[in-house]
Amino acid sequence: MDLMSAAFWAALGSIILANILLSGDNAVVIALAARSLPEHQQKKAIFYGSAAAIVMRIGLTLLAAEMLKWPYLKIIGGVLLAYIGVSLLLEDDGDGDVGSDKSGGLMAAVRTILVADLVMSLDNVLAVAAAAKGDTTLLVIGLAISIPLIIFGSTMLLKVMERFPVIITIGAGLLGFLAGEMMLTDPAVAQHLGSVPHWVVQAAGALGALGVVAVGLLLQRRQAGHTAEA
Repeated sequence: MDLMSAAFWAALGSIILANILLSGDNAVVIALAARSLPEHQQKKAIFYGSAAAIVMRIGLTLLAAEMLKWPYLKIIGGVLLAYIGVSLLLEDDGDGDVGSDKSGGLMAAVRTILVADLVMSLDNVLAVAAAAKGDTTLLVIGLAISIPLIIFGSTMLLKVMERFPVIITIGAGLLGFLAGEMMLTDPAVAQHLGSVPHWVVQAAGALGALGVVAVGLLLQRRQAGHTAEA
C-alpha cells in the first residue's frame, strides 16, 4: 500500500482507533501490575510492559485467526486470567517485599503484564488485523504508534488507583469478567454444547467477576490475619 495514499492513512487511523478502544482492559492490568512497585520503577514497568506487549501483539495478530480455532485455548486463557486477577488483589500495597528485591519486582510486573496481555489480546487482535487488511507494514506502524497511548492510559489509571483503591478491586473484577466470557466462547464449548446464547456468555462473565473478587478478598483477609498473628 502506498504510504502517501489516502487509503493508507485511513487504514492506519482505523488500526490506531481500534487499538485504543480495545486496550482499555490492557491498561487496567498494566496499572494493577505496576501499582505495588516503587514510583521510579512504575514508569519502567509500564514502558517495558507496554512496548513488549505491543511487539508480542504484532506476532499474535498474524496468527490469531488460526489460533482462535484451537479448542480449549480460550478455556486455558480464561483460567489463567482469573488467576492473575486473584493474584493482583493479593499483592501487598506496601514497599516491604518489593523494595527488598527491586529487579525481581520489576520483572514480575512486566511478566504479569505480558501474560495478561497475551490472553486478553486473542479476540482484540482480530479487529486490528481486519483494519490492516493483510498489510504487515501498516500493522506494525499502527501498533507502534499505539504504545504511547497505552502508556498514557496506564499512567493515568495508576494515579487514580492511588486515590481510589476500590478501582483495584474493580480491575480484578474486570479480569474475572473477561475470563468467564472467554471460557464460554471457546470452540470446544460450542462443539459439545452448541451455540451459547449471548446472555449466557454475559452471565458467565458476571460470575467470573464475582468469583475472582470473592476469592481474592477472602485470601486477602486470610493473608492479613496470618500477618497479624506473626
